[in-house]
Amino acid sequence: MEDSKSQDLKGFYLDCGFRTRCLHAGEHVGQPQHATHANAIYQTSTFVFDSAQQGAEYFSGEKEGYIYTRIGNPTVKVLEAKINALEGGDLKRLRPDVRVSTLAYSSGMAAIAGTLLAVASAGDTLLMGDVVYGATEHLASQVLRRLGIRTVEVDTSNLDAVDRAIRAHPEARAIFFETPTNPMLAVTDISELCRVVRAVNPDIRVAVDNTFATPYLQRPLELGADIVVHSTTKYIGGHGTVVGGLMTTIHDDVKNAAYTVIKDVGSVPSPFDAWLINMGLKTLPVRMERCCANALGVARFLESHPKIERVFYPGLESSPFHALARRQMKHFGGMVSFEVRGGLEAGRRLMDNVRLFTLAVSLGSVDSLIQHPASMTHASVPREKREKGGVTDGLVRVSVGIEDVEDLIRALDEGLTKA
Repeated sequence: MEDSKSQDLKGFYLDCGFRTRCLHAGEHVGQPQHATHANAIYQTSTFVFDSAQQGAEYFSGEKEGYIYTRIGNPTVKVLEAKINALEGGDLKRLRPDVRVSTLAYSSGMAAIAGTLLAVASAGDTLLMGDVVYGATEHLASQVLRRLGIRTVEVDTSNLDAVDRAIRAHPEARAIFFETPTNPMLAVTDISELCRVVRAVNPDIRVAVDNTFATPYLQRPLELGADIVVHSTTKYIGGHGTVVGGLMTTIHDDVKNAAYTVIKDVGSVPSPFDAWLINMGLKTLPVRMERCCANALGVARFLESHPKIERVFYPGLESSPFHALARRQMKHFGGMVSFEVRGGLEAGRRLMDNVRLFTLAVSLGSVDSLIQHPASMTHASVPREKREKGGVTDGLVRVSVGIEDVEDLIRALDEGLTKA
């Protein structure tokens, strides 16, 4: 499906920098025509065959071609090809034998569910980070459990705890975790975790939810992980206009099993959503640079504020994860969490009175958002488990956008005065 020029450009872009790859890698790959500057949106449910013979060849797999958008679509293919270049470009230089494969999903949770169902079946065990997104927690406790898949929690930032969990569960098929975590921003040493896991059980797949970091700040595959997932709803899309997800792996068996789930369950993104995500990717480095710089400024302001009990941000020298985050990530991310003195009511007053920050869940948009995890994103997590993980009633989470940082600080200062 790709001509020689497309193949040549694919190799050329792998040797380019990250910003160049965001703009150019994957463009027009696998698209029937190359006449447009911006990639076309193939907003169609089905595709036309030139002949009955061609249709038979496509269905049998004898030749590559598009059949039906649930099975494959040119616009979605562009997004997947770009992510291959972003997640795997440097990896390919380090390990030329590795083949990177990406699948796009209709949501971040579809990507997580599809990945976990690809690596585990009824009767299997999965190890899972003890602080994960609320919907991921609900997936494990309510859906995977009904399917006969057991999940065991482990603090992945504690390598001794990981070692004990791997030894206690030799039957485990994979270990899945977030870094930085949501919303406490704890950081796991990916390369050391992979070393610990493989020293005990080299067959376990290491899967990382990289949503908070994005490929611009952190690339788990280069650090030894087998699988990386993203909610493209967040920083990768970047504008709060789309819901989507991605899974990238270096293992063909994982990719093939995950594709079967997508094809049979139907968790594919629409062509228009894939197009929006690809447009967002083009500005990912520029947006992340500003978000990270603003977040550090906001975190330093909050750390010195008398009405703030504690700030969670790996960019602060006071964070126990500062040295690791500095070593493992390009920058420290755009998310900041903090505890307001006065608990739940003080937090509510802040959110009801703060200007500029939009009171909404989700994160990673160009504009700044504020929310209350205990009553919003983590409301489905049992209270005891929330508090054990540090998600207290007074915890507030902000997704710092690309506004002028002075305006963000002034808005928080005014809101805290009213709180």
